[in-house]
Amino acid sequence: MIRRRKTKVIKVGSVKIGGNNPISIQSMLKVRTADLKKAVTQARRLEDAGCEILRVSIKDKDDAKAINTIKKKISMPVVADIHFNHHLALDSIKSGADKIRINPGNISNPAHLKEIITASKKKKIPIRIGINSGSLAGRFRNKGIVACARKYIKFFEGQGFRDIIISLKSSDVAETVFAYRKLAGLCDYPLHLGVTAAGPEESGIIKSSIGIGALLLEGIGDTVRVSLTADPIDEVIAAKNILASLRLRNFGPNIISCPTCGRCQVNLPKIVEEMQCKLDSPSKPYKCVRTIAIMGCEVNGPGEARQADIGIAFGKNAGVLFKKGKILKKVPFRNAVRELHKLILS
Repeated sequence: MIRRRKTKVIKVGSVKIGGNNPISIQSMLKVRTADLKKAVTQARRLEDAGCEILRVSIKDKDDAKAINTIKKKISMPVVADIHFNHHLALDSIKSGADKIRINPGNISNPAHLKEIITASKKKKIPIRIGINSGSLAGRFRNKGIVACARKYIKFFEGQGFRDIIISLKSSDVAETVFAYRKLAGLCDYPLHLGVTAAGPEESGIIKSSIGIGALLLEGIGDTVRVSLTADPIDEVIAAKNILASLRLRNFGPNIISCPTCGRCQVNLPKIVEEMQCKLDSPSKPYKCVRTIAIMGCEVNGPGEARQADIGIAFGKNAGVLFKKGKILKKVPFRNAVRELHKLILS
């Protein structure tokens, strides 16, 4: 059982971050925010995939203005991602942004920060202090992202503003983990986890799973974004898999399956793929089944998969269905997926 770090609770639109609230999943539009047709289409795809907070990049006034329209088309809260120009933060707040993300590496003028804080206070929306190691300026390049975070937290608190979420991202997994771990002991603000610029899908998922997963195991982290050079839907799926693998969230049944070896006499990868496709159907309720085992031989059968709610273990051209380790019946290979799915729904 993972014991989560105690934090303040910050509300982003309808989503509560921190405390005992579920660890939320975020992603970001990868199309121009002002291109409303593409932006809304992608936002809806993300929402359907399970994204709970949407971030959009704000490069100009047209992007900021688009927030108002996008919000009318989706249910997720929208976060405005601001760099360099503090006026765009003010425009985004006027347009209805549910949270502002600023980067201290390129917005550091105290007067500009005060304007953002004042506007955020008036609209009662939070600010994420999003620090990336690659954009640190001046003396903080040597002191590091934790020192930068502490400086900005102190400044915000000095303005009487505590609706803060913090992120400390690096493309280096170890640096990311060490920074979050250190800051977690220094404040009680919710933390947004991620490994920035993690890279293409396959290697990026590995880096993100190690970095985000390591922190979540320690109870650190309140909202996550997996950053991939890929379709943003893949980011959401990866985040869901990370959270589900640690049993921090439940998004439906989890398949456990053996890697296969010379004992396996069926096309197990094909069966697993077919079963996963059925489970991905959003219209099917699977609330009573958490773990499904699909095993290639008697060695990895009901014995080793006893912890599964239901499963199947194959011999030659046939398999035995089992529930909580108890064998129910034998089914032919060609009917395996259908019979297993029927058992899930029964």
